[in-house]
Amino acid sequence: MLLQEKRTGKLVEVMDVQSLINPVRSEITIRAQAGEEEQEPESQQKNNFVFPSGEDLPRCWLDIATRPDH
Repeated sequence: MLLQEKRTGKLVEVMDVQSLINPVRSEITIRAQAGEEEQEPESQQKNNFVFPSGEDLPRCWLDIATRPDH
């Protein structure tokens, strides 16, 4: 899944979608999409990202208190 970094607008690939949708996890492992060479994975705060359309990530992915089952 691709996300966009809020600050730079650069696209990144999310390496583990389960950690993205898990509100307990504040970080995700991403791989920057820069040039033809594959970049090394790195951890980043998931609240630094939005969908490529510019839409914010769902709050239930970021805050455990907003989960419907909580």
